[in-house]
Amino acid sequence: MKFRTAVLGAFLCLGASSTFGQACAMCYSSASATSREGQRAIGKGVVVLMVPTTGFVTLGLWSAFRYGRKRDLENC
Repeated sequence: MKFRTAVLGAFLCLGASSTFGQACAMCYSSASATSREGQRAIGKGVVVLMVPTTGFVTLGLWSAFRYGRKRDLENC
């Protein structure tokens, strides 16, 4: 189990480096040209879009691992 966790952690770290290269120059320039309030609104919008998605993914993974553990215990 520790090996799986280590492999998953390494995979996530390697996959996260490519996300920083996805920034669009036009999006960056238009976002930086807005006022302070507009930049705060964009930041809050990103958080609002990210929190439910992260919650659903976390809930799904938790359910999958819980179901798998329960199934493994029933098969023994």
